[in-house]
Amino acid sequence: MPQDPFREARQKGGVLKCPFQGEDIPMLLRHADVRAAAKDWQTFSSDAPFRVPIPSEEEMRSMRQLPIEVNPPEHAEYRKIVEPFFKRAKQASVIAKVQTLITELLALAISKDSVEIVSEFALPIQSRALTYLLDVPESEADTYVNWGIHVFSGEGISLEDYLASALDQAAENPGEDFFSALTQAEYQGRPLTRHEMMGFANLTFAGGRDTIIHSISSIIHHLGRNPDDFDKLRSNPKGLVLAGEEFFRAFMPLTHIGRVCPVATNIQGHQVPVDGRVSLGWAAANFDDEVFDSPEEVRLDRKPNPHVSFGFGTHLCLGAPHARLIIRTLLESLVTQATSIEILKQSAHQENNPAYQRENGFDHLEVSLTGSS
Repeated sequence: MPQDPFREARQKGGVLKCPFQGEDIPMLLRHADVRAAAKDWQTFSSDAPFRVPIPSEEEMRSMRQLPIEVNPPEHAEYRKIVEPFFKRAKQASVIAKVQTLITELLALAISKDSVEIVSEFALPIQSRALTYLLDVPESEADTYVNWGIHVFSGEGISLEDYLASALDQAAENPGEDFFSALTQAEYQGRPLTRHEMMGFANLTFAGGRDTIIHSISSIIHHLGRNPDDFDKLRSNPKGLVLAGEEFFRAFMPLTHIGRVCPVATNIQGHQVPVDGRVSLGWAAANFDDEVFDSPEEVRLDRKPNPHVSFGFGTHLCLGAPHARLIIRTLLESLVTQATSIEILKQSAHQENNPAYQRENGFDHLEVSLTGSS
């Protein structure tokens, strides 16, 4: 059963002050407050390079991530540039590739005595599926896998060096891929700058990586620990879409995201100074018992399910269709190819802040899968 470390603070006042990098950041915890702030970009601005993620990323990258670190109306025009690639997750050819990928990797996992889900299963799925989305050769995934779970701290060529090289090659020999589209795109009647191209590419590689990997490991762990839920899914494959949405709610891989207040702002009694940050607590909002009945229970048929795991408002996650495709396909493959999941070893990924501790996915998850043959 997933745990909610924000329950007491949400019920008491709806805000939790969390220290990050020498700054006390008030985290909004209630579903209604989080959604309202996500829509109010004038008060809670995303026009803050490096400071939208929490902790901030000045030491990890040299460019503003696009389109997540800009406000309307610029945001909409930037978003249109890359949206066609993220919509590829709805194309029959991409869906078929993801289905083949996950079917083959799951069959390989079942054939072994055990498999380590994070590095041997989830990471290759995320990396190879990304090549389908970006319309680049699948062999590029070898580089992505070498980066490990966290793209800014991986091995081999750095992310920024890789992106710069890919853009150089695309400029010299343009094709139909994501990098070529960036080199040919225009913003407000002019070509994109290299800085803007790098900003789009950086977010594309960093934004949906550990989130998808943590989602896959959390789902497999839950079904291993709760075989009755696995049996329910196997007996009712029509319920997989609802189940996927519930897994996104219960195992939200992104705890929160930052916004910057252009003017001094009072957040339910907490004073935020000019240029101070506020955190939108997605994970806490997903457990608000004013919205979700028995939120700490995983209910595979939960409906309605207004979770905020893909954000809310202007910055609704571009990668949501891609994430939904991967998780839906994973569940389809599990219920048709496997009958049981045995957890052998596990090490949960821990977020440790002086204000809260939260388990979020796994650093290591070893399982044994039984096939359905």
